[in-house]
Amino acid sequence: MVVLAFTEFLCALGHTQDLLVNALATRLDLGFVSEKPSDDSSSASGLPDDVWEQFIRDTERDIRSSAPKEPSARARMVTERLREQDARGEQPPGWRTGPEWQGTNGRAARRRKLWAALGVTVAAAVVLIALKPSSLPGDPFGTGGPQAAEASPLPDETAAPSAAPGASDPETPTLDRPFAGSPALRWADGEAGIVLPEAKAVGAVSAGRVEEALKLTKKLLVGANLDRKAVRGARPAAALSVLDPKQPGLLDDLDTGLRSPSREHDPVTLFSRFDPDEVRPVGDVIKTRGRMTFKKGTQGGVAVRADYTFVYPVVRADGPPEVTRTIVRRVLDVELADPARYKVTPGRVLLVEYDQEIGNSACDVHDGYLHPGFASSPSEGPDPSGPATDPYDRSRGIDHDDGGACGRVTRT
Repeated sequence: MVVLAFTEFLCALGHTQDLLVNALATRLDLGFVSEKPSDDSSSASGLPDDVWEQFIRDTERDIRSSAPKEPSARARMVTERLREQDARGEQPPGWRTGPEWQGTNGRAARRRKLWAALGVTVAAAVVLIALKPSSLPGDPFGTGGPQAAEASPLPDETAAPSAAPGASDPETPTLDRPFAGSPALRWADGEAGIVLPEAKAVGAVSAGRVEEALKLTKKLLVGANLDRKAVRGARPAAALSVLDPKQPGLLDDLDTGLRSPSREHDPVTLFSRFDPDEVRPVGDVIKTRGRMTFKKGTQGGVAVRADYTFVYPVVRADGPPEVTRTIVRRVLDVELADPARYKVTPGRVLLVEYDQEIGNSACDVHDGYLHPGFASSPSEGPDPSGPATDPYDRSRGIDHDDGGACGRVTRT
């Protein structure tokens, strides 16, 4: 554009020069005539001399005013800089594109269009949230229900709770959500719920020995209550492998119960087992919650106490897909004795004491299996006659002051 403007300037200058030449020629011509007018020309023109002289003076003035002026040095410098910028493609604001305010108006228009589009999107989002609040991430309105509970697992239990879990939504468990309506919905899955405390030395017992005792106790719990095959009625070989064979009578009594269950030798007092011909587990998840503690043992080693509750969802093996749950709480006291001082097997634990509380299983049935009851039909055995208890209440100890009566549970 600079080049074009400069070209037009030169053209105008050339045109002015042509006018100047013609004017000068005319002036000379007119001057010659005025100096030597002939009588014929004067008479022909019919103009007085004073009028003719005024015409010549006006013409000279017009020529001087229209003659081009030599551009200053600054003007030449500015023209040259504009020419170089144009050659490099550098255009100042508004050059060829119009004034700056036009660009501002254009951006404002685009912003208005953008906000209009966003407005439609926000309106659609508001409608979606109003129809389905649970579509928001998290649970900002507290309406997420079971999904929100599943997304917020409980922290690990490190001490006895002060009270039973609060009431849960009265939801019916299904094959897809077998823990619906249960406090166990927020419990850990399987082994993840057995969290070992930090191992520390106890008296003369090193931290390494304490850690070994904790790991063996966990292995016993897993083998007795979470092993997939054992829960389905198989022999709990993994759990038995942790127990010391030199402990008098223990393994013999357990073997007797597994082979020929009876009231005196019932394996469910230590192992969670279901009859595969009666029920089958729903999915692979068993909910687990509890804690483990340790102290100095009585046989030169470390004593460990484990207090855990396990929740098993099951359905009938050959019936409708009705889901029910059996809740088993176990308290074990084991000890890893000092093999240098006592006749024990290294790497095995002594089972000092064990107790259990079972919710939703048939009373007075001692065939080596747990027998859950279903809402649509009662379980085997006599009707419960003992006090009602909450099987999820881990704030209390296991109490057997009911005279052996079979109690009932307030929820499953």
